[in-house]
Amino acid sequence: MSGNEPTRRHVIGAAAVVACGAALTGCAAAEQGPAVVPPGIKGKVIVKTADVPVGGGKVVSRWKIVITQPSQGVFKAFNASCPHRGCSVGRVADGVIHCPCHGSEFAADSGKCLKGPAEAPLVEYSLKVDGDGIVMV
Repeated sequence: MSGNEPTRRHVIGAAAVVACGAALTGCAAAEQGPAVVPPGIKGKVIVKTADVPVGGGKVVSRWKIVITQPSQGVFKAFNASCPHRGCSVGRVADGVIHCPCHGSEFAADSGKCLKGPAEAPLVEYSLKVDGDGIVMV
């Protein structure tokens, strides 16, 4: 073996450094990209405004979306999958979206996590009110 060839120890050490770097990169906080509306609902009415109470909301299980009305005439749409373990959020009351699986809570006006174990907010979708319907855009 010549002095310029890597030893087995050098190769294993280099592989370990690469693996550790990849693992640490995977642990870094991921930037949220733009919210992508679930396929098949863009431009469609998914719920009537009358079905979403002020201070409350409605979970649309078919598309895992929760629609809220934090104040009169203001509607918001969020992904209904809790960022903690992916459970579907449940009821919306008094301006709070509740996850029944582990007790996480989210603000109905912003999706911000108010109580863990979830740490990330709910992803917000764009919507518009068209007459008496809420349309995903």
